[in-house]
Amino acid sequence: MSIQFSKHKLFVPEYANVDYESASDIIIHYAKQRKSFGVSALAVHGLMESVKYEKLRKVINQIDLIVPDGQPVRWALNSFYKLGMKDRVYGPELTLRVLQKANSQGLKIYLYGSTENTLNLLQKFINRRFPKINISGVHVDRFREATLEEDVEDISKINASGAHIVLVGRGCPRQEFWVANHKNKINAAMMAVGAAFDFHAGTLKQAPAWMQRNGLEWLFRLMKEPRRLAKRYFVTNTQFIFTLLKFKLFYRKPYRLS
Repeated sequence: MSIQFSKHKLFVPEYANVDYESASDIIIHYAKQRKSFGVSALAVHGLMESVKYEKLRKVINQIDLIVPDGQPVRWALNSFYKLGMKDRVYGPELTLRVLQKANSQGLKIYLYGSTENTLNLLQKFINRRFPKINISGVHVDRFREATLEEDVEDISKINASGAHIVLVGRGCPRQEFWVANHKNKINAAMMAVGAAFDFHAGTLKQAPAWMQRNGLEWLFRLMKEPRRLAKRYFVTNTQFIFTLLKFKLFYRKPYRLS
């Protein structure tokens, strides 16, 4: 049995009109069935990557549930479609909501990606806060794409573990490619949640709530990691604003013309 939810295209990705409660319910529904189901919390950076790069553009909508991670994405969807979304669906918070529901049902979680140190700290966090969750496997990121043989081995290990949910923390857009390319191969709900690994492991600090509410999380993260994120935010945010204005003023529709 599948759950129906509406999708709305913004430039390229088809975002789901969901909130934390409905999104986490959908994920748990497919997780319990161990049905291959892809999820991505996609903010402005991921959105613009899908606009710029053909390879990502071709596969992004193979992901079943794309949620509006950033406030600017929510604002844009509300502006074009009058959805009345009251909040974004922030990847780290969605991860906590899913873990809470998985904990109540004793589901199995597999952690895929990031560094050994971050994964060790993340496991401790999950074990402490969600003691009924079974962490059925952990995979440290290779920080390169797997060979065909390695990928087959990874798929076999994840499926053999009995995992209901695979949390994928490889950074955007590598994690989106991974989830899209493993649809119908991994028998679990796969969640591309990126920085959630570092935030919940405690290796990165989250922005204050007021900055998150007002779409200023990018500024907080930029101050914390200026060398890594300066180009991403200044270039990507500017491109987003110009693209949004272009579609508003000239196309009148929030998606690319074919």
